[in-house]
Amino acid sequence: MGLFSFIKNAGAKLFGNKEKEAEMAAEEKAKQLLAHINSFSLRTAGVTASLDGSTVILEGEVDTLHEKNRIIMAAGNIDGIDAVDDRIVLTEPVQVIPETQFYTVVKGDWLSKISKKVYGSSKHYNVIFEANKPMLKDPDLIYPGQVLVIPELDKA
Repeated sequence: MGLFSFIKNAGAKLFGNKEKEAEMAAEEKAKQLLAHINSFSLRTAGVTASLDGSTVILEGEVDTLHEKNRIIMAAGNIDGIDAVDDRIVLTEPVQVIPETQFYTVVKGDWLSKISKKVYGSSKHYNVIFEANKPMLKDPDLIYPGQVLVIPELDKA
């Protein structure tokens, strides 16, 4: 649980242009936001989304930390959103929570370059890609301002 920051003017153009967005009611934006999250086939039963200005408030329960992180990233990587207030609770007890990092893409980044920065080797780019599916459909299609989940590498 916590507040996650995102770059406001980066991400999916979910609400249309600025004029259309200004006219849209918060309830309608929240519906579109939840539909957007559900479009990634994430397990969101029981998760609700509401908006407070440019902050998304996520509440409810999910089974895994991985699923929770993916929902947060899907909600935050939207143009016009600058924060996600995570109030999602994990339903299954977690014995050990592997440390998860978040990384904000900058101009000139690609997944193998990010892998080199965070893991010390560019060969783990696919780990980052898999952790961010289905938000990422192609490992070559990332953009500045996008926030990615960087999972811990398996020690095995």
